[in-house]
Amino acid sequence: MTTLRVAIIHYWLLHMRGGEKVLESLCKLFSQADIFTHVYDENGVSATIRRHTVRTTGISKLPAARKLYCSYLPLMPFALESLDLSGYDLVISSEAGPAKGVIAPPDAPHICYCHSPMRYIWDQYHVYKSGAGRLAKLTMPLLAPGLRQWDVTSAARVDQFVANSQHVQKRIAKYWRRDAQVVYPPVAVENFSPAPLSEREEFYLWAGELVGYKRPDIMIDAFNRTGKRLVVLGGPEKARKALAAKAKDNITFLGKVSFTELKSHMARCKALIFPGEEDFGIVPVEVMASGRPVIAYGRGGATETVHDGETGLLFEDQSVEGLLDAVERFERSGLADADPYAIAAHTDRFSEQNFLAGMTEVFTSYGVRPQMSLDQIREAAQ
Repeated sequence: MTTLRVAIIHYWLLHMRGGEKVLESLCKLFSQADIFTHVYDENGVSATIRRHTVRTTGISKLPAARKLYCSYLPLMPFALESLDLSGYDLVISSEAGPAKGVIAPPDAPHICYCHSPMRYIWDQYHVYKSGAGRLAKLTMPLLAPGLRQWDVTSAARVDQFVANSQHVQKRIAKYWRRDAQVVYPPVAVENFSPAPLSEREEFYLWAGELVGYKRPDIMIDAFNRTGKRLVVLGGPEKARKALAAKAKDNITFLGKVSFTELKSHMARCKALIFPGEEDFGIVPVEVMASGRPVIAYGRGGATETVHDGETGLLFEDQSVEGLLDAVERFERSGLADADPYAIAAHTDRFSEQNFLAGMTEVFTSYGVRPQMSLDQIREAAQ
């Protein structure tokens, strides 16, 4: 029997975040796959990914590529189109940065799992531009039109798009004029455990990166005014220090913590505060898997993961006043005393088993059988 040759293209491989967790799961379906990426740090990824042959594009040969890779964004289309994928039977691209623009062999299906069309050239362009340095503010208006044109053109090379949420599905239709199937990304919900209500404490929680589009500024201003206790987990350090400088004593910053400590805070918090718009949003699912509710801005992936009035509360006004009102409504709602185990049960549909099963159906529709069958997926989950 001829071995199926599979190429997986991932934008960059430096850390284990949501996109890399998807890649890791795809590697389980195709253990023989070769991985192509712009820059690679083997110390930053899992053992599952390290077991694969990883090849980098010409971007990796540029000065300080691991640190300055985003600065080389305009060169990435050329780097992708220079990859020789001759002889591969299946091409899978993992898209959030430039990845889908490879040129696949004519007989090889190209399936793109899209975490997000590039936010920094589409719907979040002005947000990224306003927070950029002086040089980037000058160059972005010059480079973005060409990147957008290439982004749309390269979308036509993909045979099947798979979106990580209905929110991303709509953006794929908006910017690329393509249909997409939705398969939710894998969340390790089995790694999180609810705690009895008797162990719940009187603090709200933020967990994740303190970056502008997630709107931690709204949260800090709101909790400065309300005086309620807030615990903030995550970095980067520069952003943490800037926010801590204007925070009052009721707000505690712990920076990056161990996984054990993260799980403990998630299981004991009153609720997660999630004021940003995410394409999917893994942290709210992890908190709900820990049995605690989520107070989330009612846009993006949160509308698909948080059941308003059951596993959390959604608010429409993305402002300090809107968040203050949401917290007050949450405290009147009784959601803080909701059954943790019932909340956790809602997250089963976001398990890795469901992701693998959904992607297996996509691949088999193109006549490709992953090495792990649906029966093996179910057995592995038991």
